Amino acid sequence: MPNSKLPFSGCPVPAIREGMPSPRLPEAVFKERYREHFFDPAFDPLRDHIEQITQVAWDAYKDQRKSPITQKAGSDYTDPDYDLSVQWIAARDAIGHAQHQHETASTPSVLIVNGSPRTEHTCPSEMSKTWRMHQIALQVFAEEGIVVETLDLSRTVSEFGRTIHPCKACFSTAAPLCHWPCSCYPNNSLGQIHDWMNDIYPMWVRAHGVMVITPVHWYQATSPLKLMMDRLVCADGGNPDPTSTHGKHAEEAKALELDGWDYPRHLEGRLFSVVVHGDAEGTENVRRSLVDWFTSIKMVAAGPDSSLDRYIGYWKPYATSHVEYEEDDAFQHEVRKVARTLAEAVHLKHRNQLPVPGSSLEEPRQK
Repeated sequence: MPNSKLPFSGCPVPAIREGMPSPRLPEAVFKERYREHFFDPAFDPLRDHIEQITQVAWDAYKDQRKSPITQKAGSDYTDPDYDLSVQWIAARDAIGHAQHQHETASTPSVLIVNGSPRTEHTCPSEMSKTWRMHQIALQVFAEEGIVVETLDLSRTVSEFGRTIHPCKACFSTAAPLCHWPCSCYPNNSLGQIHDWMNDIYPMWVRAHGVMVITPVHWYQATSPLKLMMDRLVCADGGNPDPTSTHGKHAEEAKALELDGWDYPRHLEGRLFSVVVHGDAEGTENVRRSLVDWFTSIKMVAAGPDSSLDRYIGYWKPYATSHVEYEEDDAFQHEVRKVARTLAEAVHLKHRNQLPVPGSSLEEPRQK
């Protein structure tokens, strides 16, 4: 993907900086941690089998078998003979299918992201107000004839095998080292499995609009929402061909970027709206951060009324917050208005009646 207009062609590839302490574990420590999976005494009759499994896990860790099942990349890639993870290929195929659905859909679709980890199905023992706002948005989109997909991030804390692993910041080494979709996970040798992002990427690609509804946690976005945002970095400039860097070869990635990287915007042009609510502080900051993030990845605000931040039961007891929400008719109407704004914009965009001023102009500076 070279772009000869970029001014870095011919620059020497910088030396790779190294020197952080190794995280590699000795065998005894690794096995002790691995056995914690079987802490429940119900596993006691199976201890001999567990020891065999633990030994296999140690061997995989010792040999760094990140992707134990691979296949040749094939003719669609820079290096057809490179061994690609079959799990990455499946994720890439799912994104390709989602992009086809996005381009050919007869009815526009919206993704609603519930950013709250709170749910009655785990420790809080009560549903989130965010989910109730999701229900309002869901009703609006149904009335507008829009297909809706829900991404409920509370599943990361309440459902087995729903994990969003942290971003490893490959992009900061060089943009082409960050693969689209992310190839950092699963890492079978480190036990970094059940990565939900391989299901989440197609949701974002398929959607014509995205509505994020979230509370404030300590002046910031919630943990699962921020994890997802970080892992979407590969959607904004990420490399769709891991064979071009032969996996995670930093020198090759730096050389590619310096030769002229075009920073492909895989979610460009999709519309967005945002609702942020809080109890005591931080709503405006989080709302601004989310809007800035969406804009940075070249998604488009649905309109001047497409973002909202409000307090519910400001500095009142948390125990009565749902009552405060139920009595705040104006806020519920505002949530409905944000959803309807996105619905109207999505319909216009789907009919090619929503021009985006400046979208055809050349970018003077890449990320």
